[in-house]
Amino acid sequence: MKRVSILSGAGFAALYAGAVSAALEWNFQPPATRVASEVNDLHLLMMAIILVIFVGVFGVMFYSIYAHRKSVGHKADQFHENTTVEVIWTVVPFLILIAMAWPATRALLNIRDTSAADITVKATGYQWKWGYDYLQGDGTGISFYSSLSTPRAQIEGTEPKGPNYLLEVDNPLVVPVGKKVRVLTTANDVIHAWYVPALAVKQDAIPGFVRETAFRAEKEGTFRGQCAELCGKDHGFMPIVVEVVSQEKYAAWVADQKKKMAAAADDPNKQWTLPELVARGDKVYAANCVACHQANGKGVPGAFPALAGSAFVGGPADAVVKTLLEGRKGTAMASFKQLSDTEIAAVVDYIRNSWGNSHAEAVLPAQVKAAR
Repeated sequence: MKRVSILSGAGFAALYAGAVSAALEWNFQPPATRVASEVNDLHLLMMAIILVIFVGVFGVMFYSIYAHRKSVGHKADQFHENTTVEVIWTVVPFLILIAMAWPATRALLNIRDTSAADITVKATGYQWKWGYDYLQGDGTGISFYSSLSTPRAQIEGTEPKGPNYLLEVDNPLVVPVGKKVRVLTTANDVIHAWYVPALAVKQDAIPGFVRETAFRAEKEGTFRGQCAELCGKDHGFMPIVVEVVSQEKYAAWVADQKKKMAAAADDPNKQWTLPELVARGDKVYAANCVACHQANGKGVPGAFPALAGSAFVGGPADAVVKTLLEGRKGTAMASFKQLSDTEIAAVVDYIRNSWGNSHAEAVLPAQVKAAR
């Protein structure tokens, strides 16, 4: 009997631990900033107030229904315009709202405080990735794109899903711990939103506007979020990853990024051959175009046109370049003017010489530069 009771206690503890773990999945993410802690505390305060009101109102209501029911001889009283009752149900909610508004306003002001930033980063939303430009701080001049890195096989269900399914990127935003980071948000095509719950950051990125938010991470780690606006077909494939590292690691990352940028910079005097541009275009296409037009160039019927055997792709190259630079209004084709002249020339040459398409004449970066 004693053994059974011990096992029962262990089983109960395991069940309780499982229940607590499951409950945490429905709660806020563990906060990584002071403001996020304030938001979490505010959430708990509001839930406590709501719970007290719920129990009080429904408790009185159910007690009244039970204790004053007709079956025990009670009869309904008729009364109107009770001044005391009206004052109470006006003043009490007003006081409750004031008690809730004070901490909420304080938290909101802290969220909106972007002054005295150590680092300023511009986050530009594209369909469907983020572009980051470091504008102030040690990393000034660093610029890169951050795209979903979850393998297509996982998305299509042919491989098991990883632990960070749809929440992993090739190039995360890297910032140092303890430094205030100001984030300027804008968009290249439609409205996006830069949202990282653990940092208490959520700011819309609107084309033609620059909006700002800020955070100061108090611990190192990897913090994940997603675009929080319905920005199109691949809205669910636009994650945000912020890596918070020590100052020493951040300095090393900055030095490494600047070396990579210098090594990857295109020589303006280089004379490109068609095979070189096609090879370069293969990588550009994989990073920017494959989600819509597919790896086989056949697109998605009814949504994204095929490039394989396309009369448009096989027509004048200037028209293809113009479409990449300006996009097409009324369609999902966004502008890719953020790409370099070499990248645009390369991807044009790639699609004009793949999937059965064939053009011996190369589109050169100089032609793209002139078209801008």
